[in-house]
Amino acid sequence: MKLLTHNMLSSKCLKGVNVGYPLGIVAKDIKVLEVDFNSEFIARIIPKLDWPTLWKAAESVSKQTNIGHVGELPVELIQDYESNEDFLKKVHHVLLEVEVVNGDLLCPESGRKFPINDGIPNMLLNEDEA
Repeated sequence: MKLLTHNMLSSKCLKGVNVGYPLGIVAKDIKVLEVDFNSEFIARIIPKLDWPTLWKAAESVSKQTNIGHVGELPVELIQDYESNEDFLKKVHHVLLEVEVVNGDLLCPESGRKFPINDGIPNMLLNEDEA
């Protein structure tokens, strides 16, 4: 699961959960794969992101896996990021090159775990949870 995907997931469909965002990440297995850099795509996706959630996810994955370079994003989104290629490359790396292969996503309200297997988060609910 890419951190881009994580930024858009919630567990709001769970019974009794009002917000369900952001999901926590417990990363058991991470891989980093090189993906072609497209500065225009990254610059266009940044306004659609919840920046604090992305930062927290990158920091969490970095600490859990001892992959230090994952957490190189600034806490706050920088101004004029569109023209800062170094910054865009860091965002690209975190969003598209870092993948949680195995682990869990955690609902912040209920603590419900959603497994991540082979890079795919399973957000399906049991009948009694919907």
